[in-house]
Amino acid sequence: MTGLPSPGAAWLWQAGRFSLDLAARPLVMGIVNTTPDSFSDGGRHGDVVAACAHCDRLLAQGADILDIGGESTRPGSVPPTVEEELARVLPVVAHAVRLNVPVSVDTSRPEVIRAVLDAGADIINDVRALQWEGALHTVAARPAVGVCLMHMQGDPATMQLAPAYSDVAGEVRAFLRQRLQAAESAGIAASRIVLDPGYGFGKTLEHNLALFRAQDGLAGLGRPLLVGWSRKGTLGQLTGRAVNERQAASLGAALAAVARGARIVRVHEVAETVDALKIWNAAGLGAAT
Repeated sequence: MTGLPSPGAAWLWQAGRFSLDLAARPLVMGIVNTTPDSFSDGGRHGDVVAACAHCDRLLAQGADILDIGGESTRPGSVPPTVEEELARVLPVVAHAVRLNVPVSVDTSRPEVIRAVLDAGADIINDVRALQWEGALHTVAARPAVGVCLMHMQGDPATMQLAPAYSDVAGEVRAFLRQRLQAAESAGIAASRIVLDPGYGFGKTLEHNLALFRAQDGLAGLGRPLLVGWSRKGTLGQLTGRAVNERQAASLGAALAAVARGARIVRVHEVAETVDALKIWNAAGLGAAT
């Protein structure tokens, strides 16, 4: 296998109530959007009953982790108020933590981080890599909580207007290294951290593909990778498919990401991805070495 951290790296991810073995096989993180305007499924799970039912459905389909989000980060999106975000996610988190599965919340706000951790969430998945004031120390204060640090150039409202890099892979790697060091300096153990290169976040088609081809190089940071390609615009550009027709492309991208070292894939199509990875694992390709 390529693109994997060194043999001495810790393969157990401390994620709240759970210690997740990322060496045995890649894990599937199922997406639970509670927003009215997410790019792929906005509004479909926007009420509490629908979102909770979606959690149950994804778990039955084989999801290893549930990722609940109350802020759309599609290009051009406007963030909700703190109160709106809390109203969207807290009841769903309360339901999900009773399902005996790791519960992740996709948020950047310290107020929301604090509230969802109080409600029992296990992981903070932050597209802004804990850069907002207070976020880093709010997570650091909880000694077992897992965290995903993601790269994004700019913010969702403007990130796709004119993204520019001189060396996209090198700049993403340097950013993730800096945020990893900042998290460790704040008291967040490395065993609690995974990294996400942020495909589609402040990156053109060419940037995404160059970064994808160089994804193996992120292994040098020594932490496992979480990757999200599901239904993204680059897949539409490559295939000509509308967002609701990108299932096959999403599966192909997920397997390619795993081939380049990803240990967690964040997806909409949980059942299909679980099946694809069963074949991958049966072929002896799933275990890290």
